[in-house]
This record gives sequence, structure tokens and C-alpha cells, in this order.
Amino acid sequence: MNARLRRLYADYQQLRDDFTGHPYIAVRPLQGNPPEAYEVVYRVRGLALDDRTNRPVVRTDHRVKIYLQRDYPREKPKCVLTTPIFHPNFGSYICIDDYWAAGETLSDVIIQIGQMIQYQNYNPKSPLNPVAARWAVQNEHVLPVGNAELYQPEVDIDFLSESRTQRKSQDDIEIELM
Repeated sequence: MNARLRRLYADYQQLRDDFTGHPYIAVRPLQGNPPEAYEVVYRVRGLALDDRTNRPVVRTDHRVKIYLQRDYPREKPKCVLTTPIFHPNFGSYICIDDYWAAGETLSDVIIQIGQMIQYQNYNPKSPLNPVAARWAVQNEHVLPVGNAELYQPEVDIDFLSESRTQRKSQDDIEIELM
């Protein structure tokens, strides 16, 4: 198996581990075995332009398609938003980074896009949408529009001591979130 296929399999496994049951992000493979394209659904606050007033309004459903091109991971994934958005770094594609490193994970890209949708992360100095960039600079006081924490906390299982275990049933094992 070549290096690209190993990376695609590793990405797929990591995406399943990171996003199964995620409260704000759902990832679905679209094509390939291992997948070379994904649809990502974000349920976070972002902005879109209202058709009637031409003003930004909150939108909470965003869909992105991610394509892992032939030269991936040397070449960054192609990311395209398929729902309306008003953001400086979204246009016919999503400007995920000016500099891409093959060591970046697909999970990190998905988190980064979710942070961008919420205006937790944006760059008005290198815009794909200059109108949104100007608006963001003039309205910094209302940003970010969303505050969802997209990185899931690690789960730490505290196995009880033998004496306490004897007093508790197996169903009562405590799980602490870090």
C-alpha cells in the first residue's frame, strides 16, 4: 500500500474517532474506499446575507464538501461551502491556510473551518470576499458570532479501587471529563 492510501485510511479512522457523536459536526464520506471526498455538516452560528435586506443574518446549518486531490497530502484539501455564508475567507472555495503542511490532519482542517464559520478565526487582510472583510473590520465588536467549542474533551476513565468496586455495581463506574 502506498503512502497516500495509508494516509487516506488514517484520516478516515481519525475522522470517525473524532466526530462520531460530535454535538456540532457530522462527517460523512462521499466517495472512495478509503474516502477521497467528505461532506461535513456544521451546526454552529455563522452569517449569511438576507436576500431581502442584503444584511448579515445568523445561520446555524452549514455544509462543506472536502475533496482530497491526487497530490494530497502534499497538496491541501479543496474545501467548498455548499450553503450560503458571509465571511471574508469563503468564496468559490475556502481559504483554509495560506501555508499548508502535509503533517496537518484532516480533523484539524474540519475544526478550523468550524471556527472560521463562527468568526472565531478570520483574516480580513487576505479576503476572498472583500465586502465581508470590510464588514468584519467595521463590526469587530459583535464577533465572534458563535462560541461553540469544537475540540472534544478527552475522556479519562477513573477505575475505582477494589474496595470501592465491591460496593458499586459495574454500571456505576465513574467517568470524569478532563
